[in-house]
This record gives sequence, structure tokens and C-alpha cells, in this order.
Amino acid sequence: MRKFLLFSFIGILLSCSGVKKTQEALNTGNYETAINKAVANIATNKTKKSNQQYIILLEEGYKKNTDRELQHIKFLKKDGNAKNYEEIYNSYARLKSIQERIRPLLPLYVTDEGRKANFVFKNYDDELIAAKSELSNFLYTNITKVLQEAKYKSDFRKAYNDLIYLNEINPNYKDVMSKIDEAYQKGLDYIIVDMVNNTDQIIPKRLEDELLNLNIFGLNSNWTEYHTKRIQNQLYDYQMEVSFQNIDISPEQIREKQISKERQIKDGYTFLEDGNGNVVNDSLGNSIKIDKFKTVRCNFYQFTQYKSAEVKGVVSFVDLKKKQKVNQYPLSSQFIFEHIYANYDGDKRALDNELMSFLQLARIPFPSNEQMVYDAGEDLKNNLIDILNKQRFN
Repeated sequence: MRKFLLFSFIGILLSCSGVKKTQEALNTGNYETAINKAVANIATNKTKKSNQQYIILLEEGYKKNTDRELQHIKFLKKDGNAKNYEEIYNSYARLKSIQERIRPLLPLYVTDEGRKANFVFKNYDDELIAAKSELSNFLYTNITKVLQEAKYKSDFRKAYNDLIYLNEINPNYKDVMSKIDEAYQKGLDYIIVDMVNNTDQIIPKRLEDELLNLNIFGLNSNWTEYHTKRIQNQLYDYQMEVSFQNIDISPEQIREKQISKERQIKDGYTFLEDGNGNVVNDSLGNSIKIDKFKTVRCNFYQFTQYKSAEVKGVVSFVDLKKKQKVNQYPLSSQFIFEHIYANYDGDKRALDNELMSFLQLARIPFPSNEQMVYDAGEDLKNNLIDILNKQRFN
């Protein structure tokens, strides 16, 4: 019973808090917020007694919001500024949207007053279509002018965004789709990617192919398009040069280390004897055994095959129109080949399990210089991705 009363009390508190916030929103002119809160609560159970207050608040909020929106539309139309078309369209769209959210809840009853809640609905379709037509024509005219007079890529990108918006509110309006493509193509930064080897080592062809495989990096974004092969008659805005400056490959080395191990191990057993040389028995009459130990020794010879490769370079970005470098980033990676094997001299029972595992391995061929450079390139790809994520052209 106590738990029931506690939960009931908490429920009342939460309900009061929700009503209070909805009333505050209404009092401060945040009508849509008040409407949304009321609709959300009523939708859970419109006949619930505690939701009666939300019905009254929804009724009041709907009327005040509708009056304000219509007055705002009236003012915007009277102002006669074509730039108001978007706000007029949005106002009608909001009016219709609110009606569509309330309609499924009807009928709603104000129980204490014995009446239906009053919501005066109006069909705004004609006004909405007219506003959309005026807005579409306004946007289309302005965008067409921008496309004709644009000098900078930023102009084309703004036109593109406006065209996307126009197509959202009025799909397939006139030749909007072709203009979207035009604005996009003219707003793109085209970047040619070149790879330069300034070292005396050969860059493996497959590494070069992978570094130039732009699909790996997801380079092409909304406004950048990278090319690894020049397209005839294409004007490029930037050059990205991946330049290998130095490749150091160490000699093949085999490092030897000797470890001497010693351990006591069981070596059979003997019988316990008393002072007279007689075998001692336990309480069951069995002879008592004593483990015998002996010391074993082993020389462990560990061999470590070692070879390293370090690749260093720079990634430069050049503005081809201004003929100047805009950014440069260091590029580096290292790969280490290391293989351990071993043999022994003596009794291998003296060795730890960790050392024993190396006895199962044998010497293997060293990787070629080309393979070392390729393996170092795996990290280069991640390095390059970081650089490209940092680089911004505009």
C-alpha cells in the first residue's frame, strides 16, 4: 500500500511539473512548444483525468498560435517584399502541420465544463500551393541569375544548396535537376594527385597503386574531386603531390644471445631408512619413498633476425591558379621485421616453457627490400588518411 501511494505521489508530481512547463511555454509565447507537449501527453491517454489540463492548454495554444501565424502572414504579404515568400510558405506549412498532429486526437472533451474542446480547422492547401509557387519562382529566378553571374566556387555552392532546397519543396520544378548538376560541377575543386620518388629505392608498384587508389581513403567529398590521371581539357584547381624523400633499409642482421639455465629435476626415488639402515614404513605398512633430485644444465642460443625500413616524405598541396603552396605535411612510416628462433646444447629440461617454444622455430628468409618498403606502406596509408582529413581547401 505504501509503495502504491509513493508511486501515485510521484506520478502526481511529474504530471504537475509537465503541466507547469506547458503553461510556462504558453505564457511566454512558445506556442508550438506548448502544443507539442500537450499533444504528446494527450496521445498517451486522452481520457485520463490528469490530462484534462493538457486539453485546455492545447485548445488555448492552438488558437493563439493560429491567430499569431495568420497575423504574421498578413503583415508579410502587406510588406510586399519577395524575400518574405519563404517565411509565408513556412507559416502555412506550420499551420497545416499542427492541424495534422491534433486531428487524430479528436474529439477531445473538457469534462468539468461538459463540452467538446474547440478547434477551428481550415484547409490551407490552396494558400500553401500558392505560396510554394511564388517561393519556387522567386528562388528559381535568383538562382538562375547567380549561376549566370557567379565568379567564385562559393557562389556555385550556395546556388547548389538553394537548388537542393527548391527541389525538396517543389520536386522536378522546371529544369532544376540540370541546374543542380551544373552548380555542383562548377562548385567542385578538382585536385590532381601526383606521386614522386626522390629516393634511390624502388617504390613497389602495388604500393603505389594502393596509395593512389582513392576509393580506399574516401577522398572525394561534396566539393572535392581527386584525379590520379589527368583528364584532357580539365582545369585543375589544386595539385596534391606525394613525394618520397628518403627510404632507409637496414642491413640484414642476426643477433645472437646465449642463456645458461640450471634446474633441479626429479630423478627417481629412494626409501626412507632409520638410523640402523632399515626401511621405514608408514602406518599402513607401505615403504616411505623419498624423491631424488639432480641438477641439469642447458645452454640456450637465441637468434634474432632483424631488418628495418623507414620511409619519409612530404605531402604538398599547391594552388594551381595562384601558383603557390598552400600546405605541406610530413609523411613517415617504419616497418620492422623480427624473427626469433633458437637451438640448445645440454639438457633442455632445464629450460622454461617460454624458451622451449623458440626451439620449434627455424631461420626463415629475410624479406626483400621491395617487400620491406611495401610493408612500411601499410602505415603510410593511415598517415595519408589523417593528412587528407586535416586538409581543407576553402
